[in-house]
Amino acid sequence: MSLISPIGKRDHIQGNENALIELVEYGDYQCPYCRQAYHVIKKLQMDYGEQLKFIFRNFPLTNIHRFARLAAIAGEAAARQNKYWQMHDALYETDEELELENILEMGEKLGLNIEKFLEDFTEITQDSTSKVEADMYGGVRSGVAGTPTFFINGEKFNGNWQNSELWSVFDRIIQKG
Repeated sequence: MSLISPIGKRDHIQGNENALIELVEYGDYQCPYCRQAYHVIKKLQMDYGEQLKFIFRNFPLTNIHRFARLAAIAGEAAARQNKYWQMHDALYETDEELELENILEMGEKLGLNIEKFLEDFTEITQDSTSKVEADMYGGVRSGVAGTPTFFINGEKFNGNWQNSELWSVFDRIIQKG
């Protein structure tokens, strides 16, 4: 299966725009496997540096994770203050429940304007909600059924991300140049 929604201006991107390897993750901030994948991604970013471009897209599994959508919207609201990646990391690194009170505390620690932050993710018609919905829709169209789901250079990765298989795939891409 291929990635249906191309990488665009609304995506959150880390790394070299022109990297040989483009890794897209559809994730859920409350998913324990996504939390494990978060640490794998950080290691991949350290190992591959400028050869890796990472894109995170929201795919909150609201039927099993009660706070997943709230957390995804909080990430998008933080993006409106140029703190998306800081909130992304804080959401995965916390041991707290992802309830509104705890998310607001994260925002304070990140130096967000809390009044604006709260306004940005409680207003139902705002951009943060539509970004989460667009990510979800693109994921469903691309064959995402659970999290984490990865796409490498536009193709769905069906291997085991919990072992060295991602490194092997990345090494092959680099060797082909």
